[in-house]
Amino acid sequence: MGKIIAIANQKGGVGKTTTSVNLAASLGVLEKKVLLIDADPQANATSGLGIDVESVELGTYQLLEHTKTAKEAIIPTTSPNVDLIPAHIDLVAIEIELVDKDQREYMLKKAILELKDDYDYILIDCAPSLGLLTLNALTASDSVIIPIQCEYFALEGLGKLLNTIKSVQRIHNPQLDIEGMLLTMYDSRLRLSNQVVEEVSKHFGDMVFETIIQRNVRLSEAPSYGESIIKYDASSKGAVNYLNLANEVVKKNKQTV
Repeated sequence: MGKIIAIANQKGGVGKTTTSVNLAASLGVLEKKVLLIDADPQANATSGLGIDVESVELGTYQLLEHTKTAKEAIIPTTSPNVDLIPAHIDLVAIEIELVDKDQREYMLKKAILELKDDYDYILIDCAPSLGLLTLNALTASDSVIIPIQCEYFALEGLGKLLNTIKSVQRIHNPQLDIEGMLLTMYDSRLRLSNQVVEEVSKHFGDMVFETIIQRNVRLSEAPSYGESIIKYDASSKGAVNYLNLANEVVKKNKQTV
C-alpha cells in the first residue's frame, strides 16, 4: 500500500515544485516506485520532468472532472521508477467548475484510490494557494511536507496553513499527518538563514526534517533542462540534499509501518 504525500505551502517560491520533482527522482533512485501528481496550474512539475506542457491532453484536470481514470492519465518519465500525472493551464478552471459539485473536496481522493497499491509513494505538488485544489490534495493524502524557505518572511502564513491542515483533519481527513517541515534555500553564510533554522527548530522540534536544502546553482538550472537534479548533476550539493531527504522519508516510514 503506497503512501500519499502532499507538498504544500500557500506561499509561492518556497521550493514546493523543486522538492516534488527532486524527492520523486531521489526516491526513484532508491528503487521506490513513485507517482508524481502535478496539481498546480503553472505545471512546473510537468515541465521540470521534461514533458512539454502544451502537448498534455490528459492530466489532473480530467482526473478531478472524473472524465478519465487515473491510470489513463499516467505518463512515464525519463527518471527511473517515476511516473507522472501532468498538469496543464486548463487546471485553472477546475476550482470554478467544482464549486457546486457534491463532495468536491474528495474528487482527487476518489480518483487516485485505485493507484495506492501500484506505487510506494504518490507525491502531490500543490498550487501556491489554500483553494479547492490544495484542499483536494490534503484530503487525498496520508501526510504533508511543508517546505519553508530560510528567509525573512518564512514563518509568515505558516499559522494559516497549519490551521487549514487542522480543519482538513477535523472535517475531511482525520488520518492526515504532517510528514515534516523542510527548510529550503539555506545559505550558511547568511545570519538570517541560521536564525530561521533556529526559530523553526525551536518551535516545531521533531516535526522538522534533519535534512536542509541548501541554495545551489545547479538546483536552479536543472528545471530549464527538463531534468531533476539527480539526472542533471548527481554530484551537486542539491542532489546530495534531496537523496538525504529521500532516505529520511523512507526511514521514517519504515518506523511508522
